[in-house]
Amino acid sequence: MKKLYTFILIFSITTAIAQIPSGYYNSATSTGYSLKTQLYNIIKNHSDKGYNGLYTTYQTSDVDNFYEKDGTVLDMYSEKPNGSDPYTYATTSTQRCGTYSKEGDCYNREHIVPQSTFNSSAPMVSDAHFITPTDGKVNGQRSNYPHGTVATSSWTSLNGSKLGTSSVSGYSGTVFEPIDEFKGDIARMYFYFATRYETTVNGYSYLMFNGTNNQVFTTAFLNMLLSWNALDPVSPREIARNNAIYAIQNNRNPYIDHPEYVQKIWSTVTSTANTFTDLYISEYIEGSSNNKALEIANATAGTINLSGYSIRKQTNGSGAWSSGINLTGSLTKGSKYTIVNSAISSSCYSTAASNISTSANEMTFNGNDPVGLFKNGVLIDIIGLYNGGSANFAADVTLRRKSTATGPKTTFNKSNDWDIYSSDICSNLGARIAQITSKTALISEETMIEKTTLDETIIYPNPSLGDIVIYNSSKSFTVIIYNLVGQVVFKADSSNSNTLSVKNIPKGMHIVKVSDDTHTSTKKIVIN
Repeated sequence: MKKLYTFILIFSITTAIAQIPSGYYNSATSTGYSLKTQLYNIIKNHSDKGYNGLYTTYQTSDVDNFYEKDGTVLDMYSEKPNGSDPYTYATTSTQRCGTYSKEGDCYNREHIVPQSTFNSSAPMVSDAHFITPTDGKVNGQRSNYPHGTVATSSWTSLNGSKLGTSSVSGYSGTVFEPIDEFKGDIARMYFYFATRYETTVNGYSYLMFNGTNNQVFTTAFLNMLLSWNALDPVSPREIARNNAIYAIQNNRNPYIDHPEYVQKIWSTVTSTANTFTDLYISEYIEGSSNNKALEIANATAGTINLSGYSIRKQTNGSGAWSSGINLTGSLTKGSKYTIVNSAISSSCYSTAASNISTSANEMTFNGNDPVGLFKNGVLIDIIGLYNGGSANFAADVTLRRKSTATGPKTTFNKSNDWDIYSSDICSNLGARIAQITSKTALISEETMIEKTTLDETIIYPNPSLGDIVIYNSSKSFTVIIYNLVGQVVFKADSSNSNTLSVKNIPKGMHIVKVSDDTHTSTKKIVIN
């Protein structure tokens, strides 16, 4: 029965993808902002069903067939992907705001780009591609604030969405941060808006916009949206929503159909500021118990030999640096290297997915232990305050280097250089692509699917809820998993086990490439 369920789900997802009309994107042949204009000409002049028509659209476009699968309204601001929702609304419910005093009173229509931006004008005011059903209370808290990453929250919704001070580099005001599960969805809605309304967007005043119709977004917010787009790849839920809206509006969100378009249009914006000349610490996890991890990134233009690089710790902010953990091997451009405490919880990160799993002193750091990246015995990057004493500077947090980083630093500034997350947030470790150059090679799905003379590989279960088993005729093989824009999100080999944990890979469809000495097999897999 499980095999039948898997087949049905894969068939339904494949069918959804196949609903892109034949030839729909034939004229999308360019790159950069010229490609965006080509996409505008494809998706413009959609059928406007009016503001009241949104509730009708939601009855097919925003239905929970993916989490609880109970057919209720799928609300990004109340959905709890790994638990029971705090409340639900029936798709035909009359619980439409209206007045509200708390979460769960009623739901309404949330404009991802606030309608005050375009004076509630048509057709923007009723375009379902960037207007979603959301709880009235949470929508009211979000108000007209930009979406962003929160440094210090002043209010948190029941599913973990937050309002608070911004940690987006270059903007210090109030922002609203959705949960990680839907950050990519929201980023692709912004990219849709920038494209569909290309001819008028330069006249819209909004804190995330820069007053142009090409880049559209300020560089700080664009970097954040690009990060969200990579963090949370396109999911079956988005594909189904895109198809349902197309059936009503007769236009599509091209960034759901072709996620690679995002980088083809906007990738050169972040690359122009790239001055990376060496490795740097890109993520730091100081969580509960033994949940300690570090991520090292190579955002230079070439492969770096790791001989001579080490991680060292200063205990309690005083005394000498430790002898260190020596890094081994090499790191290709755009890749990440993860080091974890060997007793890290499997629900946080799989030790099998790390480059180094160790109980060494350096990976027992606490929030008052400076950690440094050294090259040939010289400090090149640091988290914490060397000789800063026993005061905590990063306890019970996950820190991720801001997308505006330009290289390693020997001084630590948490608010300026790091995005700050709560304890035990491990979902992004090892998964982000480093920002390299404007010539970043994107791998299309077609490029990744290589023709093979013999396919003896079986991967199950598919979809996966956290683990996959790989059967291959060879006793030794390697596994690489890509997201749909060609970024490597997982690497492993069969030396330890053919059972692999994929719990830390973002949800959605991925490409799995299994290679041995003579054959390469490439398959699709859905991770839920």
